[in-house]
Amino acid sequence: MFKKLNIFIIWAALGLILSSPAAADRTVEDFQVWGNITALGNFGSINPNNPDLKKFRWWMEGQGRFGNDATQFTQSLIRPGLGYAITDKIVVWAGYAWAPTAEPLAARPFNEHRIWQQVTWADNFSFGRLSARSRFEQRFFDHNAANPGNDDVGHRFRQLVKLAVPMPSIDPNLSFIVQSELFIAMNSVDNAAFISRGYDQNRAFVGLGYKINQYATVEAGYMNQFINRPHSTRPDQMMHNLVANLFLNF
Repeated sequence: MFKKLNIFIIWAALGLILSSPAAADRTVEDFQVWGNITALGNFGSINPNNPDLKKFRWWMEGQGRFGNDATQFTQSLIRPGLGYAITDKIVVWAGYAWAPTAEPLAARPFNEHRIWQQVTWADNFSFGRLSARSRFEQRFFDHNAANPGNDDVGHRFRQLVKLAVPMPSIDPNLSFIVQSELFIAMNSVDNAAFISRGYDQNRAFVGLGYKINQYATVEAGYMNQFINRPHSTRPDQMMHNLVANLFLNF
């Protein structure tokens, strides 16, 4: 238990460190508002007499992000996927994502298509619920967004660690949430996304979660997002994001 907690503390500390830009004079800041709905479920309802169907999972996610002081559309995400529960704590997934992107994340608008694979793990401990998500992405960009003739695919690894601590003294359905997600680009791609190999970005989040009922949980809080662009003509970016998430589990 303590080993896993120490791993989380290390990830959180690393996330906060990496979220601080090394060269503040070439970092621009922005306030954004993000909204997310993620629905998860299984296929057990197809045949309740077949317990194996409950091991097969589905994932549907939609996001909207608004930047330039939350005055304009910046990015949206549609992310469906399918999964299989190896155990009651570990699930493997694969899916697709569509991510149209505009300013200030992009110098000019482009469409991104992703193929993704991930492993999720979650367990309950005396101090709260600890979860982790390891995701690989293959990123494809429309020709009108990239340099002419550039068909390179961006490969990226993402590691998220999250801790939800119950607050029963206030409300039995309320939790304190802290998480960090580290992004590593596995290769460089010369296009409108300005992908440089190595440390790409980090998202550090702190907020509150409330369990509405057995199916729905809402989380809201502040996310600090630092995007690293070491070899780009564009400056690094520090985003201050107001985030609201609705999680549905069927």
